[in-house]
Amino acid sequence: MDLRALHYFVVVAEERNITRAAERLKMSQPPLSNQIKGLEEELGVQLFIRGKRQLTITDAGLLLYRRARQILELSEQTRQEVQSTEGLSGDLNISLVEGRGPYLLARWIAGFRQEFPRVAVHLWNGSGDEVIERVQRGLADLALVAKPYNAELLEGFPVGREPWVAMMSREHPLAQEEGNFLPLRKLVGQPLFIPNRRSRAEAIRTWFSELGEEPTIAGDLSNYIDAVALSEQNAGICIYPMTTYNVSNLITAKIITESARQVEYALAWKRNDRPHDLRQEFINYVQDCMEAERLGTQPYRMPEQEYFPPEDTKYL
Repeated sequence: MDLRALHYFVVVAEERNITRAAERLKMSQPPLSNQIKGLEEELGVQLFIRGKRQLTITDAGLLLYRRARQILELSEQTRQEVQSTEGLSGDLNISLVEGRGPYLLARWIAGFRQEFPRVAVHLWNGSGDEVIERVQRGLADLALVAKPYNAELLEGFPVGREPWVAMMSREHPLAQEEGNFLPLRKLVGQPLFIPNRRSRAEAIRTWFSELGEEPTIAGDLSNYIDAVALSEQNAGICIYPMTTYNVSNLITAKIITESARQVEYALAWKRNDRPHDLRQEFINYVQDCMEAERLGTQPYRMPEQEYFPPEDTKYL
């Protein structure tokens, strides 16, 4: 038995499904199935009972699972102890939402890799629900996500906030109005595209209900580039968190007021997950950066025109 085969076996045992296990391992299904069959042949026992939709682990499989976890944990601990003599190293996988998320994360990664140049950071962008799911399934060590999230499944801390804006074509009549702010009432009757996270549609309807109105939702979207494309073509107005820059000079983004809303970002990880030295080191670094930012001594350059809503602005 080699460590790689044991690792594959542990993932299959946890997922009870070859397809999900292969996705988690970032490999195709046939070689994974062959690895499990090879392990069974080497040990001379059946580790799984194959069903139509899922695998059932045998008694021999349960025993191997417990032992494999111990062996892998000891191997990882040994690797970290040996490498600690030359500084922290390894792979850190982070899933994140768009909007302001990449800009927050880029600041921390730049400084973190100056301290730990042997660390490789792997980023994956998606919707809020997708980002959270990847952490829950063990595909990412950390999530940079817009709140709210299920605190029973994840734990974390706030790292930034920004207002909600109305993104539109520069040709739209509302874009021609003076100023960078737009009362919510002016969006009544306008075709709106909103983020497709499940909690957002109801929250936006509640927001408009303060005016005694119902929003005209023309559709939803999963990322910032979708919002930019729809706005450029004047397909409608996109309600989206403000980011630190505009990728197109064909659109205008106005901060929604009366009443305003803000979004809060959090760095989160799977609750009760096994300790991960590299992940914890990054968490500690971000917390230090947050404290330095509060004191005005942060090691990175803040955008000169970055806008922050008043502290008492309601969250959406």
